[in-house]
Amino acid sequence: MRAGESRMGERRDSDAGERPFLAEVWDWMKATGVALLAVLLIHQFGFNFSTVRGQSMRPTIQEGEWLFVNKTAVWLTRPHRGDVVILKEPPVARSTAEHPYLVKRVVAVAGDKVEIRRGKLYVNGQETDEPYTDSPVEDGDYGPIDVGPRQVFVMGDNRRLHASEDSRTFGPVPLSLVQGRAEFILWPFSKKGWL
Repeated sequence: MRAGESRMGERRDSDAGERPFLAEVWDWMKATGVALLAVLLIHQFGFNFSTVRGQSMRPTIQEGEWLFVNKTAVWLTRPHRGDVVILKEPPVARSTAEHPYLVKRVVAVAGDKVEIRRGKLYVNGQETDEPYTDSPVEDGDYGPIDVGPRQVFVMGDNRRLHASEDSRTFGPVPLSLVQGRAEFILWPFSKKGWL
C-alpha cells in the first residue's frame, strides 16, 4: 500500500511540473494585459509627463522642460487661481493641431470678473500680484469679462506682446478641457522644483 501511494505521489509531482505551452502563453498574455491596462488607467486618470513647447509660460517654464502632470487633481477639485494647468486647445484657438494641449496659468475662476488696464491684471476690481511674470501685459487693455460657471480664465506667464494665446484670445475655458495640474518641473534637474 505504501509503495502504491508513493508511486501515485510521484505521478502527481511529475504531472504538476508539466504545463502545456499554451497555458504558459495564456498566463503571460493575461499578466501583460493587466499591466497595460494599469498603465493606461494611470496615464488617463492618474498622472503623466508633458514636454513644454513654445514660450508662452516664460519665465516660469521654458521650452523643452518636462512637467509632472497630476490628472487626479481635476477629478477631486476645481482649479484655483495660480494653478498651472494643462488643457486641450479650445476649438476657436488659432494654433495648429501639432500642439493639441496648452500649458497656462489659471488667473480667474467661476464668478470672477477679469480686466486688464494699463498693463495690469485685475480680478474682481483688485490688482493681482503676479510674481511669476517679468513684464506688464503688453497686448493692451481687455475686458471686463465675467468668468461663467464651470469655467476658468487662463493666461501665459509671458506677458510680452503676442507671446501667449490664451483666454484673451479664446475666452474663458470650460473645465471639461482642463486635463490636469502641472505640479513640478522634472527636467532639467538644475530647475527641478514645484510650480
